[in-house]
Amino acid sequence: MPATPAKQPCLISSFKNSFPVTATTTDSSLPGINNSAFGVSSDRFLVSLVIHHHCKGHPETHPSPDVLLVRSEESQVKKPGGSVSAGVSLEFDVPRSGTQVSQIPQGKGDTTLTHTGKEEERNSCTKEVCHTEKMSSPVQLFRDQKYHELKRQCIQQRRLFEDPEFPASDESLYYQKAPRGNVEWKRPKDLCQDPYLFVNGISSHDLHQGSLGNCWFVAACSCLALRKTLWQQVIPDFKEQEWDPKTPEKYAGIFRFRFWCFGIWTEVVIDDLLPTIDGTLIYCHSNVENEFWSALLEKAYAKLAGSYEALDGGSAADAIVDFTGAVAESIDLVQGKYSETISEQMKLFEDLLKVHRRGGLISCFIASSFGRANEVEAKTGLVAGHAYSVTAVRKLHLGERLMFSFKAEKLFMVRLRNPWGNREWNGAWSDNSEEWKKVSIAERKSLGLTVENDGEFWMTFEDWCKNFTDVDICRIVNTSYFSIHKTWETKMMHGAWVKNSEPLLNRCGGCFDNTETFLQNPQYIFDVKKTEDKVLISLQQEDRRRCKKVGKGDNIIIGFEIFKVEDNRSYRLHKLTVQERVATSPYINTRNVFLKKILKQGRYVLIPTTYLPGITAKFILRLFTDVPSKLRELTADKPEMTCWSLLCGYPRRITQIKIHSAEGLQEQDGSGGADPYVLIKCENQKVRSPVQHNATKAIFNTQVIFYRKNIDSPIIVQVWNSNILCDQFLGQALLAASPSDPREQQTLQLRGRGSQEAEEVPGHITVKVFSSDDLVEL
Repeated sequence: MPATPAKQPCLISSFKNSFPVTATTTDSSLPGINNSAFGVSSDRFLVSLVIHHHCKGHPETHPSPDVLLVRSEESQVKKPGGSVSAGVSLEFDVPRSGTQVSQIPQGKGDTTLTHTGKEEERNSCTKEVCHTEKMSSPVQLFRDQKYHELKRQCIQQRRLFEDPEFPASDESLYYQKAPRGNVEWKRPKDLCQDPYLFVNGISSHDLHQGSLGNCWFVAACSCLALRKTLWQQVIPDFKEQEWDPKTPEKYAGIFRFRFWCFGIWTEVVIDDLLPTIDGTLIYCHSNVENEFWSALLEKAYAKLAGSYEALDGGSAADAIVDFTGAVAESIDLVQGKYSETISEQMKLFEDLLKVHRRGGLISCFIASSFGRANEVEAKTGLVAGHAYSVTAVRKLHLGERLMFSFKAEKLFMVRLRNPWGNREWNGAWSDNSEEWKKVSIAERKSLGLTVENDGEFWMTFEDWCKNFTDVDICRIVNTSYFSIHKTWETKMMHGAWVKNSEPLLNRCGGCFDNTETFLQNPQYIFDVKKTEDKVLISLQQEDRRRCKKVGKGDNIIIGFEIFKVEDNRSYRLHKLTVQERVATSPYINTRNVFLKKILKQGRYVLIPTTYLPGITAKFILRLFTDVPSKLRELTADKPEMTCWSLLCGYPRRITQIKIHSAEGLQEQDGSGGADPYVLIKCENQKVRSPVQHNATKAIFNTQVIFYRKNIDSPIIVQVWNSNILCDQFLGQALLAASPSDPREQQTLQLRGRGSQEAEEVPGHITVKVFSSDDLVEL
């Protein structure tokens, strides 16, 4: 990203809930790096925040301890001329009116926002500090339909939009199974008197499933409705799209929605013609007659999938990823024995609690038993073969005061919603159960407890683990430098499994079990720079729903393997010798496969695969790390031969070395230890291992690979002791590394500098060496 210019316009947005705001600025340059109590940092600039509270109308201010920073996020807004306004949005809990939030850049100028709204149970305010820079648009247009241009044409011609790309016809409804009844396509104005996109805002209670078997989609929408920043991405400029009864001539019957399609935000334009039978919406609808956001969102998603019928059966995790770009993880609760193992149950609860608190979305599912029908209600009130959205995750304490009694009974609770809008759990802690008598009416209200048959209910986490079989966790991975939470470095790569009869060109070799072809898959290399780093990896295959009508809509089985490789590898793997297989993802026929793993410092090769060889498909690979990973695809099999190769020479031999350990090293400090590392030299190349502290017996497990031009020159392996001022040489071993050398692990005596006959010194190293004159053998 280009460096921020020295001076940029500083824009301040209004508070949430339409609170009045005053904003002034005399200079917007933000050169300083200075944290105050609520500072947030960035590679580009840092904004320091000072929170004040006005006392009884007096002009003086004092710090307010009641203001709490609860969320921050980056934003980008496309401006005319191709520029983009990008900045940080900071959200605070403000307990009462009269609270002032000041942005004080280090240098000239100041900007002040004052909240003067009414006191509410929970007031939130948002401040955006923006700077502009040139950036290409990140949104692509589905079927190249331009919303503003189409809307302008309709208004000028005084007609309502009819979408030629998704017409009001049978082909948009189904490809195989027609709905029962006479379908009529009607506009919202034909279904009610005062149609609106939203009535009294947006809520997870707005949606009901309808006759299509897409409870997974409705569950995902219910999750989406909980997060304002997320649904506003999916429904851009929602106020501009809303019906305005004062200016009916500006309504053109056209809407737009955005979905994260295979790594790219995609805008889908639709008309407002909706399928009905006997004047009633067939599919997803609101519980309020004149609210239509859910029905229109479903239509846009059906257009993307090819038809409404293509949405019959699916995964809530897939829809959430399409809504948000989240990283989806699917967990089999039965296979993981979460109902039996309390320790694993508690780990999962803490994970769900963290995901929910940080804006993630969660859904769950009850798989039907073999031979039993889907969506059948059990005695517990739960429905098998049915998706539910998780709307809250809470850790409660029962006692004199809920949540504040540290000696009280502790409860782990989840709140769920049935997309049908009824049929609730009837066990412990259900709406009318005896357990709620332990809790006061006020406390029940704070939890959002209702006794209506509205489809939303509470369960203990233990009961949840016993009754549900699968959970989909969708993490909104934080990549913002402005966040108070952990910031992840992200890298995304598009790739494909492509078939070719030439082994070196084939890229669909199947899983690890296919030993002859496994390494013919795409290969991606990345580095772990820290001593240890937690990495998140997501592999996603292309959405195949549009292929359902030709019988090819099923997901293929995919997964990936991770190998720790040579620290200096830059060409494709051709044979597994010294490399360590450190991780294997699940292999499953879901659109997304996820793995979370702690990796040690070093270089790794990640190999995404289909389960069976010879299957072609596209995929995207996403890697999240604490520091930049330099993820890149390995495409070359060996060094390229150029015109310079005639002058400087071309490699004749490939040598692979693994330094396992060093023992018996000379003591270097008073405690009898040393801080050794190894340095491997080959021609003009050097590779150094990490330092092993306080050890005369050090385990290195360092791997290196060299493409050698001068095969008569030995490879030198030196052992050094790390010191503050000057490192000390401890000894070395020389390796001829010829193809005829034994490939078994061997122990070599350390010697002083010089030839192979140099004087012996204390210590020896254990190594394994592979050499070949075929540059694509290793």
